[in-house]
Amino acid sequence: MSILSSTLYFVAGFIIAFIFPRLPGILITRGKGFNTNFPPHPEPIPLSPYLTQRILHMRMFYWLGLVVSIVPLAFGLVSVRWGNVPFGFGLWISSGWFLLSRLQVFIGGPKPPWTLEMAERIQLVINESKSDSKCCEYPSPSWMLSGIYCISCEKKLDDLFRPDLGRKRSDGFLMGTIRLLSTDGYPMFDAEFNKKETRIDDSEE
Repeated sequence: MSILSSTLYFVAGFIIAFIFPRLPGILITRGKGFNTNFPPHPEPIPLSPYLTQRILHMRMFYWLGLVVSIVPLAFGLVSVRWGNVPFGFGLWISSGWFLLSRLQVFIGGPKPPWTLEMAERIQLVINESKSDSKCCEYPSPSWMLSGIYCISCEKKLDDLFRPDLGRKRSDGFLMGTIRLLSTDGYPMFDAEFNKKETRIDDSEE
């Protein structure tokens, strides 16, 4: 087997194992029936119990990737032992790295894009918009890229950046998938963006 073919087999295995654990979040949540309660991407999402539930669903798919990654990991080990060694190494290294990157959260790494605390934070904003301390007479909180705003009075209610929420992306399946694979669902902006002025019509990812 030549060096070129070995390299191609390794890269193929690496790419397959890189994409495979992320398929639940990329494919399952993009269906039309899964998004009937949300406006199309990239429009802001009104806060509602459906949004809180979606965050919990995305959190579930995030951790489901750990279980799914066992498949390419096992095939990689089998392939190294009895099949195509470069392909098996590609599968094994990529899926092993995926497992480590997911598990590092338990030793102080960055949090997942979707957390239980995020769902609770969204619910607190919903509750406050219905209380006596609401921002205006007719509050309409919506989640934009750079935070949660009231559409009625344009007040910023929370600095929470919006991660990917499973909607079918407006930039098409291929480009949308590439973008999701590169960001792993995290918001497109870093913490420095939070220090800058943001416009109420910030709704494009």
